Amino acid sequence: MRVKEAAPPPPEQPPDVELLVRKNLNSIFVVTSLPREIRVSEPRRAGPGGGWTACVRAELTSATGSALGAQTYRLAIAGGDIVDRRRVGKEDNCASEHYMPVLMVK
Repeated sequence: MRVKEAAPPPPEQPPDVELLVRKNLNSIFVVTSLPREIRVSEPRRAGPGGGWTACVRAELTSATGSALGAQTYRLAIAGGDIVDRRRVGKEDNCASEHYMPVLMVK
């Protein structure tokens, strides 16, 4: 007699990337970089292990006050939280993503 394998958990719903970015702005960008024109991509499944990835882009200012221009970061999202953020590299697909503006609520 075989033991039935446990059913896989239901797939995690796509996260609200815009809301996550608004709530975690200071952990994504350094406060003194004065992020503006913040935009996010749609979430994408991270792979068979679960979780999601998304890209976030903003115009930033350097510590000396000069414009850095648009900087892009890849976010790793699991369980509705941002668990990692890193600057994009050549291997990332963030350049080909479609971005939507983040509406900052005052």
